[in-house]
Amino acid sequence: MGSERGQGTVEWVGLVCVVALLLLGLLAAGVRVPGIDLARAVAQRILCAAELADGCGDEPRLIAIYGDEVGRLVRRHMPTIGFEDGSRAVPIDYRRCRETSCGDAADDGLVHRTDERLPVTAFVHVIDCRAGEREASEAAGVDCSGARAGRLYIQYWLYYANSATLRDVPIVGDAGEHRDDWESVAVRINPDGSADERASSHDGYNYSLEDLDWGSDAGIDVLKELTEDLGARHPNGWGPETGLLLVSGGSHAGNAAGEARGSRFTPGRRVHLIPLEPIAAGEHATFAVTPPWLKEVWRDPEAAGTG
Repeated sequence: MGSERGQGTVEWVGLVCVVALLLLGLLAAGVRVPGIDLARAVAQRILCAAELADGCGDEPRLIAIYGDEVGRLVRRHMPTIGFEDGSRAVPIDYRRCRETSCGDAADDGLVHRTDERLPVTAFVHVIDCRAGEREASEAAGVDCSGARAGRLYIQYWLYYANSATLRDVPIVGDAGEHRDDWESVAVRINPDGSADERASSHDGYNYSLEDLDWGSDAGIDVLKELTEDLGARHPNGWGPETGLLLVSGGSHAGNAAGEARGSRFTPGRRVHLIPLEPIAAGEHATFAVTPPWLKEVWRDPEAAGTG
């Protein structure tokens, strides 16, 4: 009796999914369906319930906050995350978990949930300095001056329960460890449609694992300028978008280009995206490090420091 019930459930789910896929196909083909918005929402929810759609439920929320165009760009540009071997932490929603016990995941292969079944998560902050939006952005306190004008910036913020920057230095032990860690990867969409990318790394922003980024990491401006002048570092950490975020173990420092140092990864489409602006507006949570909404780069998308 139990096996018959289970088989019936599978057949029912299969039938529902076929109907949902057919409905979405009709919508995509431009066929008019009564109650089109409701029909689309129902079809998407059905597929999400069956776990057949990646990024379930993200896009409608993103579109509601950022509008149709920007909401879709936010979803599309989230890079695939590659984690260094030896690490188990993944970025999570800090409102649901702030401990390694619930923030760790499998140490190999495709990872999209923690051991406690929490989704790999990135928070989103958008800065729109394009014509038509620049005035409103500047009125909200954003710096859209100079080279920022005409560009759309998408910041993806990743929260980890802790950081162990110096974990591989035996004589240091736990001295480099602290609770809470906010890292980021940003995409800069230019007026011509091209896109650039950079990732946070200690006191600055990096692009490639092959760059001489010790000046950036040390937070020493003269070293940053010197390595950029020598062509050994991308200007202010920006380089052509790769669609990748390579995360170092322990510190969670990032790069957008270079050879992956591990086999553990999360495709961008499987990362759960949460708009951060509504949260930041009324957030009273405290962290051991500065949260995104209190950092300079929250208001100035070209800021060179991560503080």
